[in-house]
Amino acid sequence: MEKGAKRPKVYLSKEGTAADYGMLAKEDIEEGHVLFSIPRSALLHPGTSKTKDILEEGRSCLESPSGWVPLLLALMYEYTSAQSHWKPYLSLWTNFKKLDHPMFWSKAEREMLLKGTGIPEAVDTDLSNIQKEYMDTVLPFIRSHPELWDPELHTLELYQNLVAFVMAYSFQEPVEDEDEDEDKDSNPPMMVPMADMLNHVSNHNANLEYTPECLRMVALRPIRKSEEIFNTYGQMANWQLLHMYGFTEPFPTNVNDTADIHMSALYRAAEQEAENEAEQRLLLDKWKMLGVMDVVEEKGAFVFGKNGSLTDTELFMTLKVLCMSKEEFREFQENEGWEEDEGDEDDSRAAQALSFEGISALNLQWKRLLHTAASITLKLYAEDLESDLKTAEELKALEKLSHRERRALQVRLGQKSIIQKLQELTGTTTSINQQS
Repeated sequence: MEKGAKRPKVYLSKEGTAADYGMLAKEDIEEGHVLFSIPRSALLHPGTSKTKDILEEGRSCLESPSGWVPLLLALMYEYTSAQSHWKPYLSLWTNFKKLDHPMFWSKAEREMLLKGTGIPEAVDTDLSNIQKEYMDTVLPFIRSHPELWDPELHTLELYQNLVAFVMAYSFQEPVEDEDEDEDKDSNPPMMVPMADMLNHVSNHNANLEYTPECLRMVALRPIRKSEEIFNTYGQMANWQLLHMYGFTEPFPTNVNDTADIHMSALYRAAEQEAENEAEQRLLLDKWKMLGVMDVVEEKGAFVFGKNGSLTDTELFMTLKVLCMSKEEFREFQENEGWEEDEGDEDDSRAAQALSFEGISALNLQWKRLLHTAASITLKLYAEDLESDLKTAEELKALEKLSHRERRALQVRLGQKSIIQKLQELTGTTTSINQQS
């Protein structure tokens, strides 16, 4: 330790932490204390890699939807180079598959444990995009620079492993909003040694701050001796944590849990209400109109959190249009979907109406549609909520689960409990069981 340097109040440990390792407090820590700082020169990104100049020269041919290609190329080189300046850091990860990211699960395992959660579909998309990005962008580039990369060594498998590594451990510096109306691209990801050792919980006690000279991890509240230091990866539901990072928070502690009601489920619910061909045609016209207005889309979803709808404006408009009479809808069409703008007051009304406090006061037709859509959604899962709750509450049954089974259970519980609450607030459970 340099003369005059303050003794650190935290230390890394493999014991007493939420995961395989984490950071603990050596002593009581006051709010606002800087736990540690990382100089900008110690961040791993294309600009601090030996590949910096080559990547800068090839920037135009490395553009991709993910925006991660330059970092991944830098990581492929640094991870496999015996002379790499970053070897001590990267050697901490001898097997990326220990991250247990769902992309490393078998397809059958994902579909069995995570059916209905949306994760299997998201991972399939990830794997398809990774392969396309590697074959179309990465492989041609590394073949043109044999002095740094070798296709026999820097394979698609390594690329996929490093994508999981970046998903699980990278940080993105927030964009400074000088002009809120201006659309700005997000900053590319970077690896932040030391900060990536902290575990996540939604009720975190530390936060990473960005300054021109360094990044600082700062205590958000007083932290007791031996307490674990937790950072946050953002307001993330358990399904997002598992998809992106390979872990979950214990149910029901994640206050940011969400569940999707697919827009197609609401359409199917409305179809069940249509009594004849004319009403079916009217429904189709309404749905097309909502699509033109960018309110609904083919693979879109209405998102619910623990307190109600998080996409209340879109859901409110969809329910309103679906429940219009033929005459009301024709007038709506003539006005091209425009209504008298009530601004924030209208948004506030939608938020209140579709909160779990206000949803039971909705008119009967709106509630029926939500009720049926919730029922359709719950049938996407392999097991019902009661079965999963029983497993979670029985210690012996829970202990028999593998890590993957337990994390999948936490995801399913979080989602299904939200959807069932919506179901209960919009109707009776007996009427749900009678639906086909």
